[in-house]
Amino acid sequence: MGAGKLPVLRVGEWVRFDGDEHQVVALAGTSVRLRSRGGVAQVVLLAFLLAAADFELLDEQQAVPAVEPLGLLETLPHEVLERARRWERHLVEVVTGRAPEAPEGAGPRPGYDPAASTLKDRDAAKAVELSAAGQPTSARTVTRMRLRYAEQGLWGLVDQRYTRGSDPVGRADERLVTAIRAELDAQTHASTGTRGRLMRRVRTALDAEHGPGVVPIPGRSAFYELVGVLAGGRHSFGAATTRRSLANRPVAPFTPTFATRPGELVQIDSTPLDVMVLLDSGVPGRPELTMVVDVATRTIAAAVLRPAGTQGRRRRVAAGPHAGP
Repeated sequence: MGAGKLPVLRVGEWVRFDGDEHQVVALAGTSVRLRSRGGVAQVVLLAFLLAAADFELLDEQQAVPAVEPLGLLETLPHEVLERARRWERHLVEVVTGRAPEAPEGAGPRPGYDPAASTLKDRDAAKAVELSAAGQPTSARTVTRMRLRYAEQGLWGLVDQRYTRGSDPVGRADERLVTAIRAELDAQTHASTGTRGRLMRRVRTALDAEHGPGVVPIPGRSAFYELVGVLAGGRHSFGAATTRRSLANRPVAPFTPTFATRPGELVQIDSTPLDVMVLLDSGVPGRPELTMVVDVATRTIAAAVLRPAGTQGRRRRVAAGPHAGP
């Protein structure tokens, strides 16, 4: 690099710094966010990075790693998330040659040295290691998991069977479910009946609409269990006054909200603190705490403590190139 000629850093480029190779994942003013091949992230000043003795701009350029959906990861069972993290540790060793828990300064284990083996060789070595440890795995599986990790991060290593939403009615016939719901709706303003009466009415309605015996009716226990799922919160077999009161209740103004990326949705709220403080005016008063919370990461983005009187509000930020709190 010629004297006086400074490199132009771009997001996605790789640099050598502090004895390791890092990818530029974000640029903000005079700060640079780096992520090493081992997955360790750090933020350094641009001037400090460029002045480092071993700084070098590498030719390799890859896509910026996707932000992991932290909110979704927290919804997984503990054992499923731990299995994904074990895979992550194995794959970091395959890609970088060193396991995340390796001692500082330790070299690659035999078979995992990037200077002496290809990625295909290391995939095969990891498959042999896992199989010997009682976890039968093929080199093709290791390669597939490695590619998914490169594309989706930790989320790509999660067993996808646990990410699908479950259907509360199971495999029940949709025609049967529709008929039960229709009878439950009709019972809202009628006198309270029994599950046996509901079963007879559902059978009559199905036979009239689809023909006798066309839609099978499960046994009494299975039918009652299905009705219990569909009638949840309705009080269909409880007090009629409660059932009618719930039916007349207006729709709630708020619905559950979900966010999978930082900045996609932030919530702002204020709460008065149950303490008395001396304000700048010399008058005692109660302070009020206002906080901005990022829904996806569940982190506090900002907080302000001031005299009571602030107004909290909730705001949705559209995801996209201009997303932000």
